[in-house]
Amino acid sequence: MSLPDDYLDYPWRQYGNDHNRYDWSMLTDRPPVQWPNGKRLAVWVNVSVEFYPLNQRGIPFKVPNGMTMPYPDLRHYSLRDYGNRVGIYRFLKAFDRYNITPTFALNGQIAERYPSLLSRLADTGAELLAHGWNMDHLHYGGQDKAEEAEQIKRTLDTLRKHSSQSIEGWLSPAKNQSENTPDLLTAEGVRYCCDWVNDDMPYPFRTEQGDLMMMPLPTELEDQFIIGNNLHSEDSWVQQVKDAFDFLMEESATQGGRMLGLNIHPWMMGQPHRIGCLEEVLEYISGHEAVWQAGSGEILTAFQAQQGSGREASS
Repeated sequence: MSLPDDYLDYPWRQYGNDHNRYDWSMLTDRPPVQWPNGKRLAVWVNVSVEFYPLNQRGIPFKVPNGMTMPYPDLRHYSLRDYGNRVGIYRFLKAFDRYNITPTFALNGQIAERYPSLLSRLADTGAELLAHGWNMDHLHYGGQDKAEEAEQIKRTLDTLRKHSSQSIEGWLSPAKNQSENTPDLLTAEGVRYCCDWVNDDMPYPFRTEQGDLMMMPLPTELEDQFIIGNNLHSEDSWVQQVKDAFDFLMEESATQGGRMLGLNIHPWMMGQPHRIGCLEEVLEYISGHEAVWQAGSGEILTAFQAQQGSGREASS
């Protein structure tokens, strides 16, 4: 069977990207970035604070790390709950010990389910970013636009109200988006999004409301991806984070400043047998004199202040 004549006709068919959401460029071809005080590697420690409903809908798919057994899956539900009641406080002690400024990505429903936790995290002075309504309310292709718009607005309004922060960042549950998500985010005043992991540095992403900055938060270094998905050991996670750190630090010596995003989960790394591994990573990060450790929004501000450093992105 032959293909129709118009099969290869596509308005954005061109060298590089097949869309106009961001420009094509290679990371090595961009002007070098300089971080404050001559630091070479900006490190962003992101903590995902999440609520997994016990009676999940699974629309359009079961979210990673969600309930897997027949209802009521109390074993997995209570493990996620453990992170918000026990593990997160071990995180806070570790951050204080190693002078780490984290960023907390929160589901909007955390404000309803764990109001004292939200208050405690807001009181640290760290930046909070939105992580969707909960881990069972996904954003997906084909989703009704009005439904998704309400979902985003409800999440942002709830977190802004209860945290007294402007909430300028966004991380979608499972990093899943619809074709409308970026446009809906900028319409609600979101400044940057962490869903796209196709780069090592921030870059502008075009929407109907203007540029939305993408802040890549690597899936490859996430605790749940390495330990929970790939079934590697905790020690292997530590080594992989150190390897990424060392490589980016070396690259920054000749190509300009680099950024390392590290996403972690209290229900996983807050366990008694794993918290020591997290502390080992934090000690490694904080012990290097060329590191600028800061929150995601602060890193983005420093990046955007450098004219011409972030106007292009790779595919």
